[in-house]
Amino acid sequence: MENGLDTMFQVSSNPHVRAKDTTSRIMMYVVIALLPATVFGVFNFGLHALLLVIVTVLTTVFAEYIYDRCMKKNITVMDFSAVVTGLLLALNLPPNAPLWIGVIGGAFAIIVVKMLFGGLGQNFMNPALGARCFLLISFTSIMTNFDCDAYTGATPLAVVKAGESVNVLEMVIGRTAGTIGETSMIAILVGAAFLLVMKVIDLRVPASYLISFTLFILLFSGRGLDAEYLVSQLAGGGLMLGAFFMATDYVTRPITEKGQYVFGVFLGIMTGIFRLFGPSAEGVSYAIILGNLLVPLIENFTKPRRLERKRSERRRQKMNEKSAMIKDALILFAITVVAGLLLGVVYDVTKEPIAQQKEKAKQEACADVFAAAAAFETVTDAQGAAMSDAVNGVDIDEVMYAMDGDGNLAGYVITVTDHEGYGGDIQFSMGVTLDGTLNGISILSISETAGLGMKAGDVLVPQFENKKAEQFSYTKQGAANENEIDAISGATITTNAIVNGVNAGLLYFRDVLLTADSF
Repeated sequence: MENGLDTMFQVSSNPHVRAKDTTSRIMMYVVIALLPATVFGVFNFGLHALLLVIVTVLTTVFAEYIYDRCMKKNITVMDFSAVVTGLLLALNLPPNAPLWIGVIGGAFAIIVVKMLFGGLGQNFMNPALGARCFLLISFTSIMTNFDCDAYTGATPLAVVKAGESVNVLEMVIGRTAGTIGETSMIAILVGAAFLLVMKVIDLRVPASYLISFTLFILLFSGRGLDAEYLVSQLAGGGLMLGAFFMATDYVTRPITEKGQYVFGVFLGIMTGIFRLFGPSAEGVSYAIILGNLLVPLIENFTKPRRLERKRSERRRQKMNEKSAMIKDALILFAITVVAGLLLGVVYDVTKEPIAQQKEKAKQEACADVFAAAAAFETVTDAQGAAMSDAVNGVDIDEVMYAMDGDGNLAGYVITVTDHEGYGGDIQFSMGVTLDGTLNGISILSISETAGLGMKAGDVLVPQFENKKAEQFSYTKQGAANENEIDAISGATITTNAIVNGVNAGLLYFRDVLLTADSF
């Protein structure tokens, strides 16, 4: 050849320098790092937890395999990404969850969150967390029930949020209620250390996440330098699992170094907001998903800029960006108008069936609390019962006559709303006979802490049935009198709200309804 060189060169596309780590190797490292938390979770919660892990992992692998076959794509299950997704999802499930929860969650994670967006590297949010939030919304009672053979009651973080004390050492070790893989801070940190040593992850996202969260808690929790409270916040609620295993996901975190710091700080602040000011004691899952959605924006503002750029090029880019913004705004406006019109049509079509359903639900609630009544009629001002906006700060929403089979008044069904519940308003109906006996209570609306205040319907309500008292009170020492109610452990605020609501209804019954010339 020319210049006497007879060596043949081959030209290929980049990359020309390849790293030794492949996707399958990295995913295998993650699986190994998750083993300490998995093993401890199975040890902590028993055989059902192991079955749930196995079923969830098999579902994610099978779902990806079937999707690839149906779409005639290359089979990708050997990269172990589906195994990682299934394992992470399983570790975020309550240990007593039925096995079909793992099947539904695993299929949703792979098919909806991952494969429909192009597979590994194309998903816009962490598949495991996307599936967990889907399950939380769709099956709230199952996903927030942490009772099992080993533990009963709410998670330690929920107990802390309710103002009760917890054993911090037990939280660090992991001998507490919670999801399968979130309880042991030690096991999670062992796995995280392995990933750091193998250089699968670095500390940019986890460190900025945990530091910003810690600062937020110190500034806004109102606890000051309360070390026990701070450690409980760090050790509980899946914070460590999220910080080291889900926030560090290569696909759904920013690729720029500055962006990763911004991403971590955002997660820390959002988790703090959700925990301190939201109704839930957790917040990690939703914080990471919100962060995932903002990754393109974070990368756009943190990507390296060229040192030199012609003025005309910058001007042209700004004009293009402005045009794109105007176009997007017009499209959004058009969508809003169309959506508004459609909502109007839907409302017009459905308002009558909805009203009928509400009336049916109201009648059923009345029957629940006054089973002896044959019919119920709404009390109005015209019928002589003076309605009051509130009694001792509790709203009297509605009063119904409870009529017997002969058309005589047998009592009243009073619907009240107390605004002092831990998670907001608590609305319930109560049936009262003419002699003041409380027939029963039916809770209509409640948003209290899962495992604590949400037990009101099962724990508090039965204690009021068939009791006669001018005013009730609650006790933590065991009810000794007819007018005493045993408080829910760890849910004093919820107990107080319901007792106050019942007392307000009874006061309204005596002072207004019995003195009104209704008939």
